[in-house]
Amino acid sequence: MPSQKIIIDTDPGQDDAIGILLALASPAELDVLGIVTVAGNVPLSLTSRNALILCELANKTETKVFAGCSRPLVRPLVTAEHVHGKTGLDGAELPPPTMSLQKQHGVDWTIETLLEAVDNSITLCCFAPLTNVAMAMIKAPQILPKIKNIVMMGGGYFEGGNITPTSEFNIFVDPHAASTVLSCGRPLVMLPLDVTHKALMQRKWLEDLKALGTPVGDAAFGMMSFYERFDLEKYGSGGGPLHDPTVIAYLLQQELFEGKFVNVEIEISSELTMGMTVVDWWKVTDRPPNVTYINQINADGFFQLILERLSLL
Repeated sequence: MPSQKIIIDTDPGQDDAIGILLALASPAELDVLGIVTVAGNVPLSLTSRNALILCELANKTETKVFAGCSRPLVRPLVTAEHVHGKTGLDGAELPPPTMSLQKQHGVDWTIETLLEAVDNSITLCCFAPLTNVAMAMIKAPQILPKIKNIVMMGGGYFEGGNITPTSEFNIFVDPHAASTVLSCGRPLVMLPLDVTHKALMQRKWLEDLKALGTPVGDAAFGMMSFYERFDLEKYGSGGGPLHDPTVIAYLLQQELFEGKFVNVEIEISSELTMGMTVVDWWKVTDRPPNVTYINQINADGFFQLILERLSLL
């Protein structure tokens, strides 16, 4: 079976890093056309730098990396250095990149790449605020038929929010972009906190990463050990959740996940609940379903998949 053509839209971020490495370690299944960065976990200059660093760590220097939008569509930028550290990849000692960003703006490249593709052929893998994707749809709506699927980490309904009482970070940073994307009419898969909070990193798994004895394993161990400290303190659980790699794992082994096709809307009017993911799980409205909303994961299979693939880099 031919590999799936994907574009990764990301704001690395330690968990984004694992998602990027997982994708780059899976060339038989995934053809990474390019990586587009956006402001989110840290400002755009750092997310772009981090994406280059990760491509070099994976020894995939042929990967094209484009810088996208430096701020949300409407609201001021909110970042998360309190979670990810000042670089976004704190916890690993990684050399500065020797690769360079592509000169083209990431939104323009995304539009150009989709317009050159056949219909229903490219999957957008979104680890971040949806600013770039929404901007591409607004600027060139003719790209929509080219999109096979949009698979995104974001939102939370049963689990509430992680940046406000009602909003998950990726959605909260740019709720207007999320609302735009969710109304685009293309197939959407959402991997929310409701599923990632069921994928908690265990100490043995972290030690297994370290035991790989490779630069990738050492970096992953360092980044994840730093990253989970925030969630361990916040939630008091046995391990921190691993969010963004669920997007790539869904494409690689969809059988690890379960969900339901329902209506999902984003709140963009109320400051009290700004960015809230409103899921009509029980179909109590007449709003048409628009999202495959995932709420179950085989966590053991998920972590085993990541370990196996990272061992290949």
